[in-house]
Amino acid sequence: MRVPFARKRALGQHFLVDENIVGVAARMAELHSGDVVLEIGPGLGVLTAYLADKIRFVHAVEIDWSLAPHLHQRFGARKNVNLVFDDALQYPLDALDPAPNKFVSNLPYNVATPLVVESLDGLPTVERWCVMVQREVADRFFATPGTKSYGAVSVLVQLTAERTGFHPVARSVFRPPPNVDSALVAFRRLTSWGREFKGLKELVQAAFAHRRKTLPNSLELAGLERQRVVGALVEMGLSAEVRAEALEPGAYPRLADLLA
Repeated sequence: MRVPFARKRALGQHFLVDENIVGVAARMAELHSGDVVLEIGPGLGVLTAYLADKIRFVHAVEIDWSLAPHLHQRFGARKNVNLVFDDALQYPLDALDPAPNKFVSNLPYNVATPLVVESLDGLPTVERWCVMVQREVADRFFATPGTKSYGAVSVLVQLTAERTGFHPVARSVFRPPPNVDSALVAFRRLTSWGREFKGLKELVQAAFAHRRKTLPNSLELAGLERQRVVGALVEMGLSAEVRAEALEPGAYPRLADLLA
Protein backbone atom coordinates (compact mmCIF):
# COMPACT_ATOMS: atom_id res chain seq x y z
CA MET A 1 0.00 0.00 0.00
CA ARG A 2 1.39 3.39 -1.03
CA VAL A 3 1.41 5.99 1.77
CA PRO A 4 0.42 9.44 0.45
CA PHE A 5 1.95 11.30 3.39
CA ALA A 6 5.48 11.94 4.55
CA ARG A 7 6.25 10.52 7.97
CA LYS A 8 6.89 13.04 10.75
CA ARG A 9 9.76 11.59 12.77
CA ALA A 10 9.08 13.87 15.75
CA LEU A 11 5.64 12.24 16.12
CA GLY A 12 7.00 8.70 16.02
CA GLN A 13 4.85 7.89 12.99
CA HIS A 14 4.81 4.49 11.32
CA PHE A 15 1.58 4.12 9.36
CA LEU A 16 -0.24 0.81 9.69
CA VAL A 17 -1.02 -0.49 6.20
CA ASP A 18 -1.69 -4.23 6.63
CA GLU A 19 -5.35 -5.07 7.20
CA ASN A 20 -4.54 -8.64 8.27
CA ILE A 21 -2.92 -7.47 11.50
CA VAL A 22 -6.01 -5.35 12.15
CA GLY A 23 -8.06 -8.52 12.33
CA VAL A 24 -5.61 -9.98 14.86
CA ALA A 25 -5.92 -6.85 17.00
CA ALA A 26 -9.71 -7.02 16.84
CA ARG A 27 -9.74 -10.63 18.03
CA MET A 28 -7.35 -9.85 20.86
CA ALA A 29 -9.53 -6.88 21.89
CA GLU A 30 -12.57 -9.20 21.96
CA LEU A 31 -14.67 -6.63 20.12
CA HIS A 32 -18.46 -6.63 20.39
CA SER A 33 -21.04 -4.62 18.47
CA GLY A 34 -21.83 -2.42 21.47
CA ASP A 35 -18.23 -1.39 22.17
CA VAL A 36 -17.00 2.19 22.25
CA VAL A 37 -13.31 2.30 21.35
CA LEU A 38 -10.64 4.92 21.92
CA GLU A 39 -8.05 4.89 19.14
CA ILE A 40 -5.02 7.14 19.48
CA GLY A 41 -2.97 7.77 16.35
CA PRO A 42 -5.34 6.58 13.58
CA GLY A 43 -2.85 7.61 10.89
CA LEU A 44 -4.33 6.61 7.53
CA GLY A 45 -7.43 5.13 9.17
CA VAL A 46 -6.86 1.43 8.42
CA LEU A 47 -7.74 0.34 11.95
CA THR A 48 -10.40 3.07 12.28
CA ALA A 49 -12.29 1.77 9.25
CA TYR A 50 -12.26 -1.79 10.55
CA LEU A 51 -13.51 -0.68 13.96
CA ALA A 52 -16.24 1.55 12.54
CA ASP A 53 -17.65 -1.39 10.60
CA LYS A 54 -17.76 -3.65 13.65
CA ILE A 55 -18.64 -1.63 16.73
CA ARG A 56 -20.94 1.09 18.06
CA PHE A 57 -18.54 4.06 18.13
CA VAL A 58 -14.90 5.08 17.60
CA HIS A 59 -13.10 8.09 19.07
CA ALA A 60 -10.02 8.59 16.86
CA VAL A 61 -7.52 11.09 18.29
CA GLU A 62 -4.83 12.32 15.90
CA ILE A 63 -2.17 14.96 16.61
CA ASP A 64 -1.12 15.43 12.97
CA TRP A 65 -3.34 18.04 11.33
CA SER A 66 -1.87 17.26 7.89
CA LEU A 67 -3.88 14.01 8.01
CA ALA A 68 -7.17 15.86 8.60
CA PRO A 69 -8.25 16.16 4.92
CA HIS A 70 -7.65 12.44 4.32
CA LEU A 71 -9.41 11.33 7.53
CA HIS A 72 -12.35 13.71 7.05
CA GLN A 73 -12.79 12.49 3.49
CA ARG A 74 -12.73 8.89 4.65
CA PHE A 75 -14.85 9.20 7.80
CA GLY A 76 -16.65 12.53 7.63
CA ALA A 77 -19.92 10.85 6.70
CA ARG A 78 -19.62 8.15 9.37
CA LYS A 79 -21.89 8.98 12.31
CA ASN A 80 -20.10 6.51 14.55
CA VAL A 81 -16.61 8.04 14.14
CA ASN A 82 -15.54 11.05 16.20
CA LEU A 83 -12.34 12.57 14.77
CA VAL A 84 -10.39 14.61 17.30
CA PHE A 85 -7.30 16.51 16.15
CA ASP A 86 -5.30 17.21 19.29
CA ASP A 87 -2.49 15.93 21.50
CA ALA A 88 -3.86 12.90 23.34
CA LEU A 89 -1.57 13.61 26.30
CA GLN A 90 -3.20 17.02 26.72
CA TYR A 91 -6.76 16.38 25.56
CA PRO A 92 -9.41 15.53 28.24
CA LEU A 93 -9.98 11.95 27.13
CA ASP A 94 -12.09 11.29 30.21
CA ALA A 95 -14.69 13.72 28.80
CA LEU A 96 -15.28 11.75 25.59
CA ASP A 97 -18.96 10.95 25.03
CA PRO A 98 -19.87 8.16 24.82
CA ALA A 99 -17.18 7.00 27.23
CA PRO A 100 -14.85 4.35 25.75
CA ASN A 101 -14.87 0.88 27.24
CA LYS A 102 -11.89 -0.29 25.14
CA PHE A 103 -8.56 1.23 24.14
CA VAL A 104 -7.41 -0.19 20.78
CA SER A 105 -4.54 1.58 19.03
CA ASN A 106 -1.36 1.47 17.02
CA LEU A 107 0.37 3.83 19.44
CA PRO A 108 3.09 6.27 18.40
CA TYR A 109 6.31 4.87 19.84
CA ASN A 110 7.40 8.08 21.56
CA VAL A 111 4.26 8.44 23.70
CA ALA A 112 3.04 4.85 24.06
CA THR A 113 4.12 4.33 27.67
CA PRO A 114 2.71 7.56 29.16
CA LEU A 115 -0.56 7.11 27.25
CA VAL A 116 -1.07 3.63 28.68
CA VAL A 117 -0.01 4.62 32.21
CA GLU A 118 -2.30 7.67 32.24
CA SER A 119 -5.22 5.58 31.01
CA LEU A 120 -4.99 3.17 33.95
CA ASP A 121 -6.72 5.59 36.29
CA GLY A 122 -7.53 8.48 33.94
CA LEU A 123 -9.95 6.38 31.88
CA PRO A 124 -11.82 4.34 34.48
CA THR A 125 -14.45 3.18 31.97
CA VAL A 126 -11.85 1.33 29.88
CA GLU A 127 -12.10 -2.38 30.60
CA ARG A 128 -9.76 -3.76 27.93
CA TRP A 129 -6.67 -2.59 26.10
CA CYS A 130 -5.15 -3.91 22.87
CA VAL A 131 -2.23 -1.75 21.80
CA MET A 132 0.50 -2.04 19.21
CA VAL A 133 3.78 -0.85 20.72
CA GLN A 134 7.51 -1.33 20.41
CA ARG A 135 8.38 -4.91 21.38
CA GLU A 136 10.52 -3.87 24.35
CA VAL A 137 7.64 -1.74 25.67
CA ALA A 138 5.23 -4.67 25.35
CA ASP A 139 7.70 -6.85 27.26
CA ARG A 140 8.04 -4.18 29.93
CA PHE A 141 4.31 -4.05 30.68
CA PHE A 142 4.29 -7.56 32.12
CA ALA A 143 7.94 -8.10 33.03
CA THR A 144 8.71 -10.06 36.19
CA PRO A 145 10.58 -8.69 39.24
CA GLY A 146 14.34 -8.95 39.06
CA THR A 147 14.52 -8.68 35.28
CA LYS A 148 16.00 -5.83 33.27
CA SER A 149 12.62 -4.97 31.74
CA TYR A 150 10.84 -4.72 35.10
CA GLY A 151 10.22 -1.14 36.10
CA ALA A 152 7.67 1.43 37.23
CA VAL A 153 5.38 0.85 34.26
CA SER A 154 5.45 -2.91 34.93
CA VAL A 155 4.27 -2.35 38.50
CA LEU A 156 1.50 0.09 37.59
CA VAL A 157 0.13 -1.98 34.70
CA GLN A 158 0.23 -5.23 36.66
CA LEU A 159 -1.50 -3.65 39.67
CA THR A 160 -4.32 -2.67 37.34
CA ALA A 161 -4.67 -5.43 34.76
CA GLU A 162 -3.80 -8.93 33.62
CA ARG A 163 -2.42 -9.81 30.21
CA THR A 164 -4.81 -11.67 27.93
CA GLY A 165 -2.84 -11.77 24.69
CA PHE A 166 0.50 -11.15 23.01
CA HIS A 167 1.35 -11.22 19.29
CA PRO A 168 4.68 -10.27 17.67
CA VAL A 169 4.23 -7.97 14.68
CA ALA A 170 6.39 -7.92 11.55
CA ARG A 171 8.01 -4.64 10.54
CA SER A 172 6.47 -5.01 7.08
CA VAL A 173 2.97 -4.08 8.31
CA PHE A 174 4.10 -0.43 8.61
CA ARG A 175 5.08 2.28 6.15
CA PRO A 176 7.83 3.22 6.56
CA PRO A 177 9.02 0.03 8.31
CA PRO A 178 10.42 0.84 11.77
CA ASN A 179 13.94 -0.08 12.81
CA VAL A 180 12.62 -1.93 15.87
CA ASP A 181 10.32 -4.88 16.44
CA SER A 182 6.71 -4.36 17.51
CA ALA A 183 4.04 -6.38 19.26
CA LEU A 184 0.34 -6.35 20.04
CA VAL A 185 -0.36 -6.73 23.72
CA ALA A 186 -3.84 -7.10 25.21
CA PHE A 187 -4.88 -6.84 28.84
CA ARG A 188 -8.06 -6.50 30.89
CA ARG A 189 -8.76 -4.38 33.95
CA LEU A 190 -8.77 -6.01 37.37
CA THR A 191 -8.65 -2.88 39.53
CA SER A 192 -10.41 0.47 39.37
CA TRP A 193 -8.42 3.27 40.98
CA GLY A 194 -9.45 6.31 42.99
CA ARG A 195 -7.43 9.21 44.34
CA GLU A 196 -4.87 6.85 45.86
CA PHE A 197 -3.38 6.07 42.45
CA LYS A 198 -1.68 9.46 42.13
CA GLY A 199 0.37 8.94 45.30
CA LEU A 200 1.07 5.30 44.45
CA LYS A 201 2.27 6.25 40.97
CA GLU A 202 4.60 8.91 42.39
CA LEU A 203 6.03 6.42 44.89
CA VAL A 204 6.63 3.72 42.26
CA GLN A 205 8.23 6.13 39.81
CA ALA A 206 10.49 7.51 42.54
CA ALA A 207 11.45 3.98 43.59
CA PHE A 208 12.71 3.14 40.09
CA ALA A 209 14.23 6.54 39.35
CA HIS A 210 17.64 5.35 40.61
CA ARG A 211 17.69 1.62 39.89
CA ARG A 212 21.20 1.01 41.19
CA LYS A 213 20.46 2.53 44.58
CA THR A 214 18.74 0.78 47.46
CA LEU A 215 15.07 1.60 47.87
CA PRO A 216 15.57 3.78 50.99
CA ASN A 217 18.27 5.80 49.22
CA SER A 218 16.21 6.17 46.06
CA LEU A 219 13.11 7.33 47.94
CA GLU A 220 15.21 9.67 50.09
CA LEU A 221 16.19 11.46 46.89
CA ALA A 222 12.47 11.95 46.23
CA GLY A 223 12.04 13.70 49.56
CA LEU A 224 11.03 10.85 51.86
CA GLU A 225 12.78 10.38 55.18
CA ARG A 226 15.16 7.45 54.84
CA GLN A 227 14.49 5.98 58.27
CA ARG A 228 10.75 5.97 57.65
CA VAL A 229 11.33 3.95 54.49
CA VAL A 230 13.66 1.55 56.34
CA GLY A 231 11.06 1.11 59.07
CA ALA A 232 8.32 0.37 56.56
CA LEU A 233 10.48 -2.21 54.77
CA VAL A 234 11.35 -3.93 58.05
CA GLU A 235 7.64 -4.10 58.92
CA MET A 236 7.10 -5.76 55.54
CA GLY A 237 9.83 -8.29 56.31
CA LEU A 238 12.24 -6.79 53.77
CA SER A 239 15.87 -5.74 54.02
CA ALA A 240 16.88 -2.09 54.08
CA GLU A 241 19.28 -3.00 51.25
CA VAL A 242 16.51 -4.09 48.89
CA ARG A 243 16.22 -2.45 45.48
CA ALA A 244 13.02 -1.44 43.69
CA GLU A 245 13.15 -4.24 41.12
CA ALA A 246 13.11 -6.91 43.84
CA LEU A 247 9.59 -6.01 45.04
CA GLU A 248 6.54 -7.68 43.55
CA PRO A 249 3.91 -5.24 42.24
CA GLY A 250 1.61 -6.06 45.15
CA ALA A 251 4.21 -4.88 47.67
CA TYR A 252 3.98 -1.26 46.53
CA PRO A 253 0.45 -0.46 47.76
CA ARG A 254 1.46 -1.88 51.15
CA LEU A 255 4.58 0.27 51.18
CA ALA A 256 2.53 3.33 50.19
CA ASP A 257 0.11 2.68 53.06
CA LEU A 258 2.93 2.41 55.58
CA LEU A 259 4.52 5.63 54.36
CA ALA A 260 1.25 7.59 54.16
